[in-house]
Amino acid sequence: MNHDTSRRWQLLAITAVIVFVIWLLAPVLMPFAIAAMLAYLGDPLADRLQRLGMGRTWAVSIVFTVISLVFVGVVLLLIPLIQHQFENLAENLPRYVDWVRGTALPWIQTRLRLDPNVFDTDSLLATIREHMGSVGSIAAKAVAKVTQSGMGVVTWITNAVLIPVVAFYLLRDWDTMIAHIRRLLPRSIEPTVVHLSRESDQVLGAFVRGQLLVMLALGVFYGLGLTLVGISIGPLIGMVAGLLSFVPYLGFMIGFVAALIAALVQYGDWAHVILVAVVFTIGQLLEGYVLVPRLVGGKIGLHPVAVIFAVLAGGHLFGFLGVLLALPAASVVVVLMRYVFARYRESDLYMEPAADASTEQVEVDVDVDVTVNTRRDQPPLPGDGHP
Repeated sequence: MNHDTSRRWQLLAITAVIVFVIWLLAPVLMPFAIAAMLAYLGDPLADRLQRLGMGRTWAVSIVFTVISLVFVGVVLLLIPLIQHQFENLAENLPRYVDWVRGTALPWIQTRLRLDPNVFDTDSLLATIREHMGSVGSIAAKAVAKVTQSGMGVVTWITNAVLIPVVAFYLLRDWDTMIAHIRRLLPRSIEPTVVHLSRESDQVLGAFVRGQLLVMLALGVFYGLGLTLVGISIGPLIGMVAGLLSFVPYLGFMIGFVAALIAALVQYGDWAHVILVAVVFTIGQLLEGYVLVPRLVGGKIGLHPVAVIFAVLAGGHLFGFLGVLLALPAASVVVVLMRYVFARYRESDLYMEPAADASTEQVEVDVDVDVTVNTRRDQPPLPGDGHP
């Protein structure tokens, strides 16, 4: 085994060990991942304050205070609104059930010519109540167990205290940690890793900061639009559609279907259905032609199917932490794949021509040239179309 092969195997082993350790520690890494994301979001603003002549600690303190005030303000604003929306949903829930039983299911049976027993509403409701009861009993047992043990409460309190503390220290020492990591890299791969890290930082910055703004803007737009249309639970539907918009078309589809049902149940006319369709059509145009190009850009390059796969795979492998980091990790993987593809295009495996095919082509070309030259030197024969 030569030196280059040995070095590559060493790097591969180190990478595999790091991934395995992250997989083992995934249950306890969630607060640190959230804190690192907050530090990553606040680092550009802290760097700008430093360039204005402010010390790093003071700059971080100001940024951390602003982030904390924004978070507390959003929570204080959203909790009463969400509570009111859920109360409104609970009041209107019998109307939704009656609409499904009396309008939606008979319409489906008539159009699809199904057996009426297929949509037996009484059996469906009985099944739902049965499962709701089992889920409720399981949830009650789980809550009771957590409450009795006290570990769940301790875990939540620990995370609530740990996240801001870790975020503050990570934000304060962010540049120092990046410099230490850079010095630890093997000298042979340090330039390549630095180049890929900078490109990944651009992609992550475009995704994390831009996509959060897109989600916020769409949630506000859908909520206000549905409220103006007259949908009583419009703000709740708008918030859900905005939060789910990080998966392409998922937030749009869920929000649109929920708003259509709410409009049909609440008003029962086509005018409000058309207004709901107009709101979501404008929202899609706003997202596709204004928000995403300006706030996110075309640097991520993730196909919608790749986004869905990344979220599902991240949740399966690492739980909620995987869902949280799925799309940022996928965007980094896109950068790495671009680099690997570019190296492949420059490699001998891609550039080496096919020897047999080229030889055959040369022989064919020589034969054609000889035939043409021979034909050109000979005088024309009778019957060739010449006088």
